[in-house]
Amino acid sequence: MVDPLSEVIALLQPRAVFSRPISGAGRWGVRYSAFGEPSFCAVLQGACRLAVDGHRPMTIEAGDFVLLPATPGFSMAGFETTRFERLDPRVMSQVIGEVRHGRRGGRPDVRLLGGWFVFNSPDAGMLTSLLPSLIHVRGVERLATVVGLVGDETSESRPGRELVLNRLVEVLLIEALRAQPGDDGPAGLLRGLADPRLAPAIRQMHTHVARQWTVAALATGSALSRSAFFARFTRTVGRTPMDYLLAWRMAVAKDLLRRTDISIGEVAQRVGYGSGSTFSTAFSRQVGQSPRHYSREISSGEPVAP
Repeated sequence: MVDPLSEVIALLQPRAVFSRPISGAGRWGVRYSAFGEPSFCAVLQGACRLAVDGHRPMTIEAGDFVLLPATPGFSMAGFETTRFERLDPRVMSQVIGEVRHGRRGGRPDVRLLGGWFVFNSPDAGMLTSLLPSLIHVRGVERLATVVGLVGDETSESRPGRELVLNRLVEVLLIEALRAQPGDDGPAGLLRGLADPRLAPAIRQMHTHVARQWTVAALATGSALSRSAFFARFTRTVGRTPMDYLLAWRMAVAKDLLRRTDISIGEVAQRVGYGSGSTFSTAFSRQVGQSPRHYSREISSGEPVAP
């Protein structure tokens, strides 16, 4: 039986990790516009306020870790009232060395390691929609160890640095998602996997993606009636069972078209379609272009549809 979370992370293809120290002292506050790329922050010492668009403001403190899979706008500040300085994250990402907010001299009130990376997958938008939009983890030692390794590796230019960072960011994502309580989180894959009735159905869809699934068959495996399974899956995962299966089949199909030199008919069979023409119709409707066109664009290196 495959692990759906590991499959999603693998298809996201996290790469190119960057990090730097951030500190704040006295009266300070910054407002970052939406970035869109995944970012993270680990609090090394002290505390500050964090307000992410669409979420309640929170206090983050030493030992906390925050991950934003598709970074929206957010604000960070000390505990004294102040006007917020507006910053462009794409401009700030070019800054070299430590970033200091507020009072320049003296000991900081808070020290953080901030970082960001990219998802190489053209399906990043669909795949990140299966994950929580904000992950806040407190006091997980394993995660702190990985964050420390990321900070250490990004500050040096050792041989094999890029490969090490690519592996570390995969571990970072898995550890952060593991530590996120799924049973009371937002609708998505983690919450579905935390549900003992739904998790077997999700794993079956990932393990046997080519099987001719129906809602009734999935419900039977979950020991629920068809209507109860449909309602529970939709409420918990945020998509209907067949919508989730279709999205996952298209993600797998795109990956096959990107990675291997196989025929459209074989791709169709691997993702559960009886013929190449049926698959092409479904793919075109979902992706906005035919699989053959998509494959040609991948081969030529041209931009492809998300």
